[in-house]
Amino acid sequence: MAIYQIVEIGSEVLREKAVPVKEITPNIEKLLDNMLDTLYDANGVGLAAPQVGVSKRVVVIDVGEGPIELINPVIIAKEGEDLDDEGCLSIPGITGQVARAAKVKVEALNRQGELQVIEGEGLLSRCLQHEIDHLEGILFVDKAKKTSRR
Repeated sequence: MAIYQIVEIGSEVLREKAVPVKEITPNIEKLLDNMLDTLYDANGVGLAAPQVGVSKRVVVIDVGEGPIELINPVIIAKEGEDLDDEGCLSIPGITGQVARAAKVKVEALNRQGELQVIEGEGLLSRCLQHEIDHLEGILFVDKAKKTSRR
């Protein structure tokens, strides 16, 4: 496995709309593996492919309950609202208060190409929304009510 370099704010790939994955190939599986290694190495909870310079709709998450791999994720339902602090591996040293849905339901493919539905609340809900925003070229600072340096 490999640890990717995490690209930071200012990189064009972070502002692009990521390209859907048409076929799950060995390269996509390797991308998932290496993104998880990178996530754990950085002590993060979520990582989207654009954050490692790859404009693909691929996300990995681990909020402490084991890894979640999402290919072409789409939010299909939202409920409630929650305001909390967020940070981002691509924007080191900055946090901001961001309003997100309290609960979400996300549809995505797993690495076997099977459709899965992930329901999240709390940190998982926030992480799902944050990472899917990355796939749209949206950063948390775009939505933050206020930001501060850590």
